[in-house]
Amino acid sequence: MGRGRLLAHLGLACCLLLLGGSGGGLGSQGTTMIGGRWEGEQGAVAEGGPWGRARYEAVKKHLGAVGALSKRYWQYLACKVWQEGCEEEEEEEEELLPFPGWSLPLVGQDYLEVLSAWYCSFSECCKTGDCRIVNNITGLEADLTGQLHGQHLAKEVVVQAVQGFLQSPRPEKALVLSFHGWSGTGKNFVARMVASHLYRDGLRSECVKMFISLFHFPHHKYMDSYKAQLKKQIGETVQLCKQSLFIFDEAEKLHFSLLDAIKPFMAHYDHKGQVDYQRSIFIFLSNLGGNTINEVALDFWRAGRAREEISMEFLEQRLRLELQEPAENSYARSHLIKENLIDFFVPFLPLEYHHVKLCARDAFLARGLPYTEAALDEVARMMVFVPKEVKLFSAQGCKSVSQRINYFLP
Repeated sequence: MGRGRLLAHLGLACCLLLLGGSGGGLGSQGTTMIGGRWEGEQGAVAEGGPWGRARYEAVKKHLGAVGALSKRYWQYLACKVWQEGCEEEEEEEEELLPFPGWSLPLVGQDYLEVLSAWYCSFSECCKTGDCRIVNNITGLEADLTGQLHGQHLAKEVVVQAVQGFLQSPRPEKALVLSFHGWSGTGKNFVARMVASHLYRDGLRSECVKMFISLFHFPHHKYMDSYKAQLKKQIGETVQLCKQSLFIFDEAEKLHFSLLDAIKPFMAHYDHKGQVDYQRSIFIFLSNLGGNTINEVALDFWRAGRAREEISMEFLEQRLRLELQEPAENSYARSHLIKENLIDFFVPFLPLEYHHVKLCARDAFLARGLPYTEAALDEVARMMVFVPKEVKLFSAQGCKSVSQRINYFLP
């Protein structure tokens, strides 16, 4: 929507705001404002009738105040939406209000906030893109609860970590999360969900960048070029957006020199006078540690304990130890773990049979298809479960469930 059409409708909106919020105004019978206070009709009668000179002057002043207030409404909206005239709006505040009783009604401010937010939802309203940052933690928590199955630790850690980071007025460093677990357990799903609840445009936001190691950085001989390009892109994104999100999929396949190259963006540095990287969030997705996580879950099952009893403290400690072992993986060779730059190692547990059934139910609902318990069982039975002796955990998680329901289409 162009600014012209918005202006065409704004006049009517302002009139409605004034009538609803000015508290009295021209609709008040038997009263008028004289000298900054309300008087009865008897003052006007003395001048020769209901439209004598005194009442005429009072109404004239009243209309002048209405015009001044309309101008202030417009300046308020222009400042909120286009960041234009904000200084004028502050400087002329007293000048625009000729009568002591006039002010911008709270109900009017509320309506203008809604109007400016609605306008921003259809167009870019500020150069930095910050108008499209929503930070909907309540929605994130609700969707993780309803759509992320079998991952009590991941849900708890992600919500608390992101919420605490966003609520901090001055973070000491960027928030760095590292998701670990088998393929299909929900790592990519959660990363995308974080993006969609922090930014109105989700992964399409200019403030969100997603990198896939084998797609964006496939050849080791071009690593110097990759490092320069990656650092430049992160720097430009942070400069554009006060709050940025960077997602690295298949992080275990990243060359360790790439991780070391972006280390300064995640470190405890004071960036006074420079671009502030401390409002950034980095999420790494990796299959590393999946075997350790599965062993812990299997041990709990064999001991007759519920998987919900697995604590973050116990599992994260085991996960850190495995990632620190000398091996051909980027984590062990980079400085991210050595310098404690990763704030949370988030474990994703292997999915069991009933979790796969829930994923199948979600897939049917997403397509608007009816389903039965028998259909959900049939989809789950198509999956491969391990270990062979007990067939407890889905080897693919929920990754191919949506394709499996194609067998049930007419």
